[in-house]
Amino acid sequence: MKLKHKEITTLGALKAAKYQTKSIKDELRDNLRQRIINGEESFHGVWGYEYSVIPEIERAILSRHNINLLGLRGQAKTRLARLMLNLLDEWIPVVAGSEINDDPLKPMSRYAIELIEEKSDDTPISWLHRSERFYEKLATPDVTVADLIGDVDPIKAANLKLSYADDRVIHFGMIPRANRCIFVINELPDLQARIQVSLFNILEEGDIQIRGFKLRMPLDIQFVFTANPEDYTNRGSIVTPLKDRIGSQILTHYPDDIATARKITEQESNLDIRQTDTIYVPDVAKDLLEQISFEARNSEYVDAKSGVSARTSITAFENLLSTAERRALLIGADKTSVRLTDFMGVIPAITGKIELVYEGEQEGADGVAEILVEDAVKTLFTNLFPKINKLERKNEETPYDELLHWFFQGDGFELEDEYTDTEYKRALDSIPALNQLVKKYQPEVDKEDSYFLKEIVLWGLVAFEKLSKNRFNESYQFKDLYGSYIGGL
Repeated sequence: MKLKHKEITTLGALKAAKYQTKSIKDELRDNLRQRIINGEESFHGVWGYEYSVIPEIERAILSRHNINLLGLRGQAKTRLARLMLNLLDEWIPVVAGSEINDDPLKPMSRYAIELIEEKSDDTPISWLHRSERFYEKLATPDVTVADLIGDVDPIKAANLKLSYADDRVIHFGMIPRANRCIFVINELPDLQARIQVSLFNILEEGDIQIRGFKLRMPLDIQFVFTANPEDYTNRGSIVTPLKDRIGSQILTHYPDDIATARKITEQESNLDIRQTDTIYVPDVAKDLLEQISFEARNSEYVDAKSGVSARTSITAFENLLSTAERRALLIGADKTSVRLTDFMGVIPAITGKIELVYEGEQEGADGVAEILVEDAVKTLFTNLFPKINKLERKNEETPYDELLHWFFQGDGFELEDEYTDTEYKRALDSIPALNQLVKKYQPEVDKEDSYFLKEIVLWGLVAFEKLSKNRFNESYQFKDLYGSYIGGL
């Protein structure tokens, strides 16, 4: 019901406006129904969940369930919970001064009940905006029942000269204060079992008990819990009776395809406008960046149970643009384009985001990050250019013969980090066989993007052991794999 909330300041005015009390779960349900009927998005800006997670959340809301979002890190669990705010009514009335957002028509706290008895229809009303109806707590082992539920406050007892038998000495915890709000507990398994037990009655019966005070307070809260499956074995578990009281458990997941992953990265990246104006990013470079995360999720060096967060691609993209920006500043260029060699600048963003298994530890974090970049290049190369067979028949012609012959006859090819764009393009254009190869197999590609593809070919031939690649202080050198060795002999 839309009311002119600024004009309603007393309980009498609220009654005269015929305001109908509604629980938070009914608010969510009714507003979601309306959005579905209108064909509107319920969770805008969350990509890849349109046919999996979002329909399940919508079903849970329509069922008035508390929800547990179960998934690996970086799967937008907390974001989904925060977006539920948009399904609440814009304003709700509360008894002015109430610690627990008392509904004026259904007061629960002693403060609100006594105030309404004293002032009746003159009881002052304030209005709470939906942006203020979100509470969030990270479950850590040091969280106490007092933090969540409440405790006796000796300072309040002394100031008000009350005995400890008086329930006015109670200091309410986060959950009672989140009455009529969405309350999120992140990483639920990290909460000690005895603390989880304190949530039983709140979820099922609505009453709370604080230091011997049994208060019948039917709290009106939409609970959303998040949990990582790995937490069940590493740090703790969700106690069975609590799981039984959570209406819907919904599994989240990583993006299924590169296109979806790119949408997430571009939406979430924190870029300076000077970067977006100065740096051109080829489409293939964006695909390669996302492919690194896909490779990491399937890598034998990376702990799959820990997951590879979507934040890996986001921070890597920021690093990629910063690498190109730094080069432009060093050479005094107004504009530049991302190069494949810039991808070495994303390694610090990768190493901090992946958990390694024993074999990965042996390789080292930097070594694994480089392997992931090379694996991503290999995958992309196979998608864009003819496949290189591991075993080739003798004298069998391949599309790469002319290019490999160019390297065999020459002294190699060098790409310096601080080449200007003109020097960079001139260097790649100097290999005729490379130009022909890209033109033949990617004829539709934009000219600006073709230079990145030329680098993909060179790195791909290295990955398939057709060329060698060496890193010097400020350049990469590509050579024939065997020719340089035979020439030395």
